Amino acid sequence: MTIVDTARYPLTDPGSDAWESVVSRARTELRDHGCSVLPEFILPGSREALRREGAGVAPLAYYDVEETNVYNMAFDADLPADHPGSIVMQRGNAFVARDRIPTDSVIHRLYTDPSFVRFVAACFELPELHELADPLSGLVLNVVQPGMEHPWHFDTNEFTVSMLTQEPEEGGVFEYCPNIRSAGAENFDAVRSVLTGADRSPVQALTLRPGDLQLFKGRYALHRVSAVSGATARHSAIFAYSERPGVIGSVARTRQLFGRVLPAHLDAERNAVRVDQLLD
Repeated sequence: MTIVDTARYPLTDPGSDAWESVVSRARTELRDHGCSVLPEFILPGSREALRREGAGVAPLAYYDVEETNVYNMAFDADLPADHPGSIVMQRGNAFVARDRIPTDSVIHRLYTDPSFVRFVAACFELPELHELADPLSGLVLNVVQPGMEHPWHFDTNEFTVSMLTQEPEEGGVFEYCPNIRSAGAENFDAVRSVLTGADRSPVQALTLRPGDLQLFKGRYALHRVSAVSGATARHSAIFAYSERPGVIGSVARTRQLFGRVLPAHLDAERNAVRVDQLLD
């Protein structure tokens, strides 16, 4: 791909020494830390187009400043007072849905490119990945305006692929706590300690730059984007894939993120199957 530094990241040459070296490093970092950053993934000449295209669609984001909790649960749930789900946070980020992102944009071309999808799957040690069938949430642009933040949360997907397209003047730091929970253990005490600031020892911070590719295991890692300050919003593209084809988001979560649902979401809701019993 002409937008990717293929000399450094040879997407179209799987099995080569250079490809194996990059994939091996990403796998090791994901195993050890739950996160791998591939710096300068996008060529310098394409980074301004990346920023400009994101800025062009950012006004189409669905904004809804609301109170939330780390599990995106309703606050009328019957929880003990010391439960981390009882801690109220303000979610001020916004999302541009996939159907608002031009198909010829850098991030859309990257998201749908078979060599990129194959490379990402290899990094996560998966035999294959599929684009989401969801017409809204497969590819999105996340927008965090100055004065806002994306508070602590867990991802619905076990893994996430993202790329900063515009960095803010200040703040907007990606912070995460790798493997703070597992499929069989919520580890509520540790989660609460991070949320209240009683224990920040699990917290790691990343300095990301536009064009860097971030591979992240966000299902079990508590994470957030800290408050943005200055005059420039933080923009990042989120590329969502699944190990199985046909995946569509829930009605409640889709409405929360985009302010709307489509018939495809209503149809999928009737046949939804949980893959684990975690709260979110």
